Amino acid sequence: MIAPLTYNLEEHVVRLLDQTLLPSREHWLRIKTPEVMAEAIRMLRVRGAPAIGIAAAYGVVLALRVPVDGPHEEVARAIEFLEATRPTAVNLPYAMARMRRVAEAQPRQQWALRDALLAEARAIESEDRAAGRKLGAYGLEVMKPGMSVLTHCHTGGIATSGYGTALAPLILSRERGMGLRAYVDETRPLLQGSRITAWELGKAGVETTLITDSMAAHVMKEGRIDAVIVGADRIAANGDTANKIGTYSLALVTRAHGLPFYVSAPLSTVDFATASGKGIRIEERAADEVTRGFGKQTAPDGVHVYNPAFDVTPHHLISAIITELGVLRPPFADSLAEARQRIATG
Repeated sequence: MIAPLTYNLEEHVVRLLDQTLLPSREHWLRIKTPEVMAEAIRMLRVRGAPAIGIAAAYGVVLALRVPVDGPHEEVARAIEFLEATRPTAVNLPYAMARMRRVAEAQPRQQWALRDALLAEARAIESEDRAAGRKLGAYGLEVMKPGMSVLTHCHTGGIATSGYGTALAPLILSRERGMGLRAYVDETRPLLQGSRITAWELGKAGVETTLITDSMAAHVMKEGRIDAVIVGADRIAANGDTANKIGTYSLALVTRAHGLPFYVSAPLSTVDFATASGKGIRIEERAADEVTRGFGKQTAPDGVHVYNPAFDVTPHHLISAIITELGVLRPPFADSLAEARQRIATG
């Protein structure tokens, strides 16, 4: 299990793996302020919807690392700018809402407030880790030994609290001897699939084949793929799913070849306040991610660039949504609502 960050209680600093340097270098940052944590989230040093939420929660705690004049004001300010770093993934506002509720319920004494916030951040991390273990087990319920499974972007341990979402069943299959094989989309323009997913699956001992995004239809036509599994950054109440750009086109070619398309995500990723994918705000990122990827110019100066970081896959293209409560089937508006009710009633 590879976790993306740890909180050092003695020094009150966050030790965070810089994902932008993978796979060539494993470098751990020491983060001491909410401002530096916000920069790490914005610059994708930590990425993956669950990991972003966890990192931001610990970032709030860092607002009280040293004595301050107005503890609650500092916490409120940290929550505000951390929440604004990445607009699409629902785990971030979910985590910030929890930290805000804890802060509002605490007395003004700084260290008591910090302890309460730290306990909440650890609870968010612990709940995600438990959900990841269950996602892996439920994911294997829809897989058969020896299957070849295509995945997109990165959804492993360092995108979460250590177990992952869409990668969880692949890694668990290794432990259980099911022998699932992975095909990994490169995931342009930032290559999270080739840089991070292939790296993490290799560490886990999963047989892995890397392809570019544009090869997916071809390898399906050749019969090399048995199923597709992806993660999610936000799921609307009807099952429409926002995920890394390229997921929608992958879902279309998966349907064209008659293969199952699975989404694996904890229920904290479901935004029940958003009725459909039309209400999901899509983050747009800088043009130089496309024109000067990894420091090398790959496009002419002055060219217009459109660089959305995510797209939305309509629910009718999704075979099932794998959650920590089990495998949910269409109609998702009903199955997601039922899962929400199960959580509410304990």
